[in-house]
Amino acid sequence: MDARPIGVFDSGLGGLTALRELARLMPEEDLVYFGDTSRVPYGSRSKETLVKYARQDAAFLRTFDPKAIVIACGTVSTTALDVLQAESGIPIFGVVESAAQAAAQLTKNGRVGLIGTHASIRSGAYERALERLRPGVRVTARACPLLVPLVENGRSQPGDIVAETVAAEYLAPVKAAGVDALILGCTHYPLMKAVIGAYMGPGVALVDVGEQCARWVRRQLELDGLRNGRPGAGRHRYYVSDSTEDFSALASVFLGEDVRGGVEQIDITAY
Repeated sequence: MDARPIGVFDSGLGGLTALRELARLMPEEDLVYFGDTSRVPYGSRSKETLVKYARQDAAFLRTFDPKAIVIACGTVSTTALDVLQAESGIPIFGVVESAAQAAAQLTKNGRVGLIGTHASIRSGAYERALERLRPGVRVTARACPLLVPLVENGRSQPGDIVAETVAAEYLAPVKAAGVDALILGCTHYPLMKAVIGAYMGPGVALVDVGEQCARWVRRQLELDGLRNGRPGAGRHRYYVSDSTEDFSALASVFLGEDVRGGVEQIDITAY
C-alpha cells in the first residue's frame, strides 16, 4: 500500500479528462492536478521549450512527493516523456501507448484517424506506436490547433456554430479517408467529443487518450504494488499558473463538483 498522491499535469483544462477517469477508477487515491494555464497552448511550441515546461511542471508536482506522475498532455507525451522518465526515480506515464493500443484493437478496417496539436502530429509518436502494434495500419493525421483555445474558452458543446464549423473543417479529410477509429490525441479534445462524434458518425470509434491513460495507470500501479489500500475518498487538489476563476468555473462544470475556491495559483517559473 502506498498512500502518496498521484500527480497529473497538462497545459490547461484538458488533463481533467484523465483526472476524472483516475478519480472514477481509483476513488481512494489522492490526486494533485496542475494546469499550466499561463502558457497554454503547448502545441505550437518547440521541442526545447516543451521539455523546459515539462521539467518545471514535473518539478512542481514532485514537491508533493508523488508515487507517480501522469503527463495528461498529448503534446508533452509525444515530445518529452522519454526525458522525464530518464530523469525521474518514480513512474512517469504518458498518453500515447495506451491510446495506440486501444485504436489498434478497435479498428476493423485498419484505417485509424489521429487529431492532435502540431507538435504531436510532427513527432510521429502515435504512428510509430500503431505500426508496432498493428503493422500495415493506415493512419490519417491532422493537426487541429484551434481546438484547444476553443475548449479553454468554453466553446466545445453541440450547437456552438464556431466549434462545429472548426471541427468539420479539420475532420473532413480524416472522415474522407474512411477511418473507423479516431484517436483524440490531445486531452482537451474529449471535451469536444459530442461535436466530433456527431460529425464523424456512429461508425467511428473515438479513442479518449485521457480515459485510456487512466486505465493504463491503474493497471501499472496495481502491478507495482503502489495502490492506496485505505478506505474512503481521496483528496483532490488543483493548481494553475494563471488566474483561477475561469479554470475553476469550467472545471466545476466538467468534473461535476464545485472546485471554486479550491484552486490555487502558483508561479511555475520558480521550478
